[in-house]
Amino acid sequence: EYEKAASVLSSHDPPITLAKVDANEESNRELATQFEIRGFPTIKILRNGGKSSQDYKGPRDADGIVNYLKKQSGPASAEIKSAEDASNLIKDVYIVGIFPKLSGDEFNNFKALAEKLRTDYDFGHTLDAKLLPRGETSVSGPVVRLFKPFDEQFVDFKDFDPAKLEKFIESSSIPTVTEFNNDPSNHVYLSKFFSSSNDKAMFFLNYTTEAADSLKSKYREVAEQYKGEISFLIGDSESSQAALNYFGLKEDQVPVLLVQKDDRFKYVKFNVEADQIAPWVKDYKNGKVPQFIKSEPIPESNNEPVKVVVADSIQDVVYKSGKNVLLEFYSP
Repeated sequence: EYEKAASVLSSHDPPITLAKVDANEESNRELATQFEIRGFPTIKILRNGGKSSQDYKGPRDADGIVNYLKKQSGPASAEIKSAEDASNLIKDVYIVGIFPKLSGDEFNNFKALAEKLRTDYDFGHTLDAKLLPRGETSVSGPVVRLFKPFDEQFVDFKDFDPAKLEKFIESSSIPTVTEFNNDPSNHVYLSKFFSSSNDKAMFFLNYTTEAADSLKSKYREVAEQYKGEISFLIGDSESSQAALNYFGLKEDQVPVLLVQKDDRFKYVKFNVEADQIAPWVKDYKNGKVPQFIKSEPIPESNNEPVKVVVADSIQDVVYKSGKNVLLEFYSP
């Protein structure tokens, strides 16, 4: 597929070169280290003689590669000059800069950020907000309007500080509550959820129960309250068995609310009722919820000279025993 795309793109104006490197060859190891290659195949987009490097995040079939790279080879932000332009360009998550003139610090900051984030997002700019499908049409800017196919459909931002603008785009481009499912169009939002540096709340419940609607509603209210501080995900326990198993949870503990911090520490509330969601998340934020550690059951009999220790008993058997303890850890 890559070679098919290469034959098409070689005749593009200007030509787009596709190259391949065997990163296992000793002579290429330094190059693989330079670009932090972790797995295969890894595809990088290089610009400006290799001074700029970005991960390729497009399709892997020939037609998809061709279309994606044609788009990547053009301007990072497309100028919207008509309502037809807006209709053709604004799909899914799309970021538009509205400006009184296409110059100045705000416009330059916007263009620079578009170049930096172009493999992750689509950008456009315009002098006329009336051409856009949603939002206040009398605004002349400068303002950034982010369109999205969920929640409030669009949101405006007026701070053109690059770091603040990038954070706004990252936080606004995922749903307030991400749905955990196998819909291919949802994969990009799941990827953003799991790659976020925020604490991650995950709520698994049975969608077919009478309490499901009330639980979903209360969970969304809490998600709105802590938006930007915690990322929120929801899933149907019937189709999320793999996720439950991964976190060491059981079906009889559903509805279950789990928060993962720094991808290491877990905090869990089992058999959740709707009116418990907000108080529990508040307690978590205030540091009042103990860490959840998966544990084998405490042995019913533990009278042998060598005691068996599990996560739930290590405090009593080891740390609070008042003795020196020689502890052997082994792989189950």
